[in-house]
Amino acid sequence: MIVTTMNDIPGYTVDEVFGEVMGLTVRSRNVGSQIGAQLKSILGGELKGMTKALVDSRHEVMERMSQEAEAKGANAIIAMRFDTSEMGANWTEICAYGTAVRVHKA
Repeated sequence: MIVTTMNDIPGYTVDEVFGEVMGLTVRSRNVGSQIGAQLKSILGGELKGMTKALVDSRHEVMERMSQEAEAKGANAIIAMRFDTSEMGANWTEICAYGTAVRVHKA
């Protein structure tokens, strides 16, 4: 599955557009990570636990988005974007979305 943030794929021609696809997850922050994050915010430095959780979540939503595109018959996703939003005090929604297409090498 080719996934790009561009609106086209250089060297490829779009044959068919299947429409929007997305992958979504909602994550809660665990207490240990929150305590560590609060200490780090005082002392400074990277919040490694939070960074890993976000990277893992992005991989998860991209996989879900790709599976949805594949189920529609697509072999690529163009104009892919990430979106995150807070849902309540401890929940974060992470979403990947784009346009599922069938392409061939030009």
